[in-house]
Amino acid sequence: MEAAQALADLTEISTQIKAAVLFRADGTVDGATVADATRFVEAARALLSAADGIRAEPLVQLEAAIADGSVFVVRDGERVVAAVTGPEPTVGLVFYDLKSCLRTSAGSEEPEPPKRAPKRKPKEEAEDESSEA
Repeated sequence: MEAAQALADLTEISTQIKAAVLFRADGTVDGATVADATRFVEAARALLSAADGIRAEPLVQLEAAIADGSVFVVRDGERVVAAVTGPEPTVGLVFYDLKSCLRTSAGSEEPEPPKRAPKRKPKEEAEDESSEA
C-alpha cells in the first residue's frame, strides 16, 4: 500500500491524530497530511536524535507531551512515522495505530500468524497403526 493511502487510513481510523508524516531515516518524505512535511520531519528527527543521544540503544517509539497536545514518533528500522494529537490522547492506541500505519505502508497489513507444527497422533493411535503393519 502506498504511503498516501496508509496515512489516509490512519487519520480516518485514529480521530486523535491531527497530522502525520511517513518518512525514511535519511529524511526522505514518503507521504504527509501536512503541507510543510519537511519541517515536520526535521522536528521528528531532532526528537529521535536527542533521545538516542541519552540511551545506549536507539528508541523505537516516543511521545513528547505539552498542554496543547502530543508528538508521537515510531521507528521501524529505516522507516518512521510521526504524528501530532490534541491534548490527553490515548497513548497506547495512538502507538498501535502508528505501528499499523508503518506495517500497511510497507505492504503487510497484519503480521502472519505463526505456523503450527502438524498435530501428532496420540501415542495409543500411533501404536495401533504400527502393530497393524
